[in-house]
Amino acid sequence: MMRLLVVFLILGFGLVVLLFTNGGARNFGMDNDSFGETIRLLPFALLLSVGILASRRSLGETVRQMALWLLITLALVTAYLYRGELRSVGERLLAGLIPGRAVVVTASDGEAEVVLHKSLGGHFVTSVDVDGVPVSMVVDTGASAVALSYEDAVRIGIDPARLSFTRTILTANGRAMAAPARLRQVAIGPILRTDVEGLVVEEGKLDQSLLGMSFLSTLQSLQMRSDELRLRD
Repeated sequence: MMRLLVVFLILGFGLVVLLFTNGGARNFGMDNDSFGETIRLLPFALLLSVGILASRRSLGETVRQMALWLLITLALVTAYLYRGELRSVGERLLAGLIPGRAVVVTASDGEAEVVLHKSLGGHFVTSVDVDGVPVSMVVDTGASAVALSYEDAVRIGIDPARLSFTRTILTANGRAMAAPARLRQVAIGPILRTDVEGLVVEEGKLDQSLLGMSFLSTLQSLQMRSDELRLRD
């Protein structure tokens, strides 16, 4: 009962302090957010300390337990303070383990970049949202426009019967006919473009859609570093 009373007293004290201080004020050398976190964690730390001291262990065992909990607390505080950096590391790790996963990272100059890693086939393949539908595409600087396979075009809602296949293009399967098409939205990660020039390739002539220069040329930069590709809006 006494322990519960102490918890309520600490929480009540913290609440009163926060209620009667301005948003930009500092409490005990801390801003309001840090002070609130300290008040929230303090009762748990006190109860833990009381439990350790009240146990019937030897002094050496008590010291070891306190040192262990201190290390755990420091690890948790460190993880909280560097949560942004840890999240970025985790995303980049996933990008390395799952080629094709677009990862947003912050560069040394503070700007955001989308990073892609090579697939097992040696190409940069990623999921691109076309008119709200995810489409697997190969990043291809040799393609003049965003080129959609016949199947992908149908999947995003384009009716090939309404298109005019008047342009001759070269694909991995040889010459093919393609039809111009305007794409309402093309997005990779946070990079979004509207009204993008596209092509729909005739059926059976394109194995995988291509993210071409009608999208890539609008970027601030496109950098290849060993096995990764960096796109900057």
